[in-house]
Parts: sequence; structure tokens; C-alpha cells
Amino acid sequence: MPEPVPTTETLRGLGISPGRAAGRVYRMAGPPLLPNPVPVTDPVAESARAVRGLAEAAAELAQRAAKAADPAARDILEAQAAIAADPMLRESVDEQVRAGMDAAHAIDTACAHHRQMLLSAGGYFAERASDLDDIRNRAVAAALGLPMPGVPSPGHPFILTAEDLAPADTVNLDPGVVLALVTEKGGPTSHTAILARALGLPAVVACHGATGIADGTWVYVDGDTGEVGTGIGEEAAGEIQRRALAERDRLGTASGPGRTADGHPVKLLLNIGSVADLQAGVAAEGVGLFRTEFLFLDRRTAPTHEEQTSAYAAVLHAFPGAQVVLRTLDAGTDKPLPFLGLADEINPALGVRGLRVSRRQPDVLDAQLDAIAEAAAGSDASPWVMAPMVTTPGEAADFARRARSRGLANVGAMVEVPAAALHARRLLDEVDFLSIGTNDLSQYTFAADRQHGDLADLLDSWQPALLYLIAQCAEAGRAVGKPVGVCGEAAADPLLATVLVGLGVTSLSMSARSVPAVRDALARHSLAQCRHNAELALAARDPDEARRAVREGW
Repeated sequence: MPEPVPTTETLRGLGISPGRAAGRVYRMAGPPLLPNPVPVTDPVAESARAVRGLAEAAAELAQRAAKAADPAARDILEAQAAIAADPMLRESVDEQVRAGMDAAHAIDTACAHHRQMLLSAGGYFAERASDLDDIRNRAVAAALGLPMPGVPSPGHPFILTAEDLAPADTVNLDPGVVLALVTEKGGPTSHTAILARALGLPAVVACHGATGIADGTWVYVDGDTGEVGTGIGEEAAGEIQRRALAERDRLGTASGPGRTADGHPVKLLLNIGSVADLQAGVAAEGVGLFRTEFLFLDRRTAPTHEEQTSAYAAVLHAFPGAQVVLRTLDAGTDKPLPFLGLADEINPALGVRGLRVSRRQPDVLDAQLDAIAEAAAGSDASPWVMAPMVTTPGEAADFARRARSRGLANVGAMVEVPAAALHARRLLDEVDFLSIGTNDLSQYTFAADRQHGDLADLLDSWQPALLYLIAQCAEAGRAVGKPVGVCGEAAADPLLATVLVGLGVTSLSMSARSVPAVRDALARHSLAQCRHNAELALAARDPDEARRAVREGW
């Protein structure tokens, strides 16, 4: 690995998309400033101006969604456009105008109110709160006749810094122009993290002081370590960038199945939401996580049996002879779907979600399993099916019974809560495999909301306590000869991948752009070296020490 570059100052955040980059830094423009309030003499006209601002924001977001090449980005933008067009938000803005506010202040107040409601609801709702900030900024700009907020354009490649980045800001970024992303806020599962990985950009979040770096300053960004170094100079930046491009080119030529240097097999699989997520030229060995809930989003009625069967069959047909793991509907009061009609809960992240929805509406799960079984019957793929938010062996047994009664032979459970990890051996008495969702397992293990920027360090995938739970699951699988995979964001970290394999994980599932670097990392380490890395990480006191100990032996 290259030696660290001497700098006048090094900022530290959370590296959430691997790789190194260097260049001049430029900040995202701040939100439009509100002028002093003005008296409203014509409430009807003022309300129309405010609603028109929301409509323009919604239209612009929808237009960006239509142009988005990446499916994950498109899904996020479509959801954001739907929020901007929500009648309840328009009614709230109109109410503020009737109370005497001008259009810009009415939008600001209404968005702030709805943002607080989402934060108070927690879970999936809290994840949407940052969307209100972007909607507010765009709608206020439209109402004031100002340009929409956007990415700077200095006329040459640069590193982008911001307080936080909205989906509309990142969706059309050109990786040939924007070299890396650094934000003050955000966490491992924020929109910035998701889109940075989808674009293959090095990224660091929760980096305090990033927006204090003056525009035009030469910096380097390490998305593996979370370091952002300033004062490096143009010559050093050019050398870092040349090495980064050479490494990217080298990884692009790698192919073949995942395996360690001494031939130990590790399946490298994809995380997808639909067949549209499959990228040409990506050499993966199948699908480790097919998020079937994307078929259900924003629907007032459930998709028909034919719609479901067709969507599942499309993915299965794309992988003849390969493993395709379909996760049943991961929704609930924290990820609301209109057709489910679930009542609001005080703490939705700890409520009816995932497999628990079948307690109230078993027909939804049964209908989905029927469609999966029919799609599987007409496919040459190897279909596996798993349930989210499995907590007890009894839940695992019930899900397995329902799936197997439909002829689905490979049935598994996701490990997302500590109870499931602690009783992994008992779960494997009931199912054929486990898939560890490290994003939620981190959230529930450390009692830290995934969207809380101040707690991002607790959600670091290198946390030794999280690795201990993963080790418990892997050992349970080894004892009974059943596979245990990881499908959370931890699987996309090349260095951490060696630790996971050393713990006994048998497959890693990630975004398509992450596969080459993970394949390369495994190919450069023997199984014995991976096990040594696992021992070092487990013995560490905190994630920084774990990462440092393993990297020193890299």
C-alpha cells in the first residue's frame, strides 16, 4: 500500500466508499437565504406562488429521476418527488400563508414541521427527513425566482464537499469530473453512501470541518480510512490520482469466481432491487440480495400475482444455473407501503416490520411466496428465499414451513437483530442458510439510529462487537455445514472482506461496482491470513484500532 502523504492537516471521518482520490476541493452552495418577511396583501396569490414553488421542485426532481441511469438513484429521486407533491405538504404551506406568511417563509415553516414529524417517527420516516431539506431549498428558490441549488462547476475535475448531499445533487454526478465526496453529516447508510458506492466514487461522511476547507485547496481523500488530507500540493495530488486510476484499471481486468490466494472459495454476489440493476460486464456469481420490496413501493394496491411472477422471473432468467437469493417483503411501519394500511406506531423501528407484517397480514407473504415459486418453476437458476427481521427459531420454522410447502427448497433467514445472532445455531436447525444484514444488525446492537450523523462511529462495520456477532453466526454455520453470508454494506469493504472470510463467512453480496476490489483483496490473501486478520479485528478495542491492525499487515 502507498505511504501516507504528508499534510498540514488531516481530517477524519467515516470512509463509506473505498478508493483514493486527490484534487482541488469545492463546496456545495448553501441553501437559499430567506429574505425578511413581507406583508401578504393577497393570500390567494401568495398561496398560489408557494404551491407553484413546491410543484416546480417536484417537477425538477421527477425530471432528474427520469434521466438517472442508476436504478438506486432513480428510486430515491422518485420517492423525493412524491414527497414534494404530497397534498398534505401543500395543505400545510397553504395554512401558513393563511396565517400571514409570505410564500418563502410558508414553505420553510411547513417543511420544517414535516421534517420534525418524520424525525419523531423514527425508522424509515427519519431516513426521509433529509429529503425535506432538499425539497425546502428547491421550493424556496423557485418561489423567490432564484436558481435551483446545485453542484459547483469550476471547469476541471474536483473533490466535492458539503454539509450533506441530497439525491438530486448526486444522481447526475460525472465521476470523470467529481473525483470524491466528503460530507460533514451522514452515515454508512445515508443517500450519499448509497450513491457514492453506486457511482464508484471514494467518499467520506461525518467528517467535521470538511466544509471549512477553502475552495481551491489541494486535498486527498481516502475512502477506506476516512482520512481527508489538506495542503498536499499539485504534484502530490497528481501522483495520488495517477495511482488511483492505475489501480482502477487493474481491478477492471480481474474476473473469475471469488477465492482466496490459496483457492478457498467465497461467492461474490450482487445486491439488486430489480433486473434493471444488473450491469453488463460485471462478473458476479449470482444475486445475494434481491430486494423485492421495490416492486411494492408507492402502490395503493398490492401488485398482482402476474406482476410479481414476471418481476421475479426476469431476475432468475438473468442467472441461469446461479444462486439468486430473494428477500421477501421488507416493509412495515418503519418502511410504510400504502397498500398495507398499517397503523402508525410510537417506535416503528422496533415495531411491525419485515416478517412481522405476516402476523397481521399473512396473505401478503403467502401471495409473494406463491409468485416466487411459480417464477422459480420456470427458471434454470437456483432460487433461494429468505425472510427479513427473523428474531426467534419459531419465526424461522414458520417461514420455512410456508416456503417449503410451495416447493422452495433453499430457505433462509436474515440476521438483523442480536437475538437472531445469539441463537444462530437454533435458527439453522430450521433453515438452510443465514444472511447477515450488517446495516440493521449494527443499528440494533448499538442502539444507534442509522440516520443519526453524530452516532456514525457506532455504526462503523469494523466495530469489534459487531464482528463478534458475525463470528457467532459463521461458527454456527460451520458446525452444521450450512452457508452464512453477509449482504450488508460491510461486504463491500475490500479490507474488511478479508476479516469476514476469516470469521467463516461463505459469501459476500454487494453493489456491482464493489465486486472487482473485493475479488482482488481476497485473491491477495490466503485463508490463514484472513483468519489472522479476523483475530486482530476481534481483539481490538474499537473500530479504528481494528482497521489499523489489519491494514498494517496488508
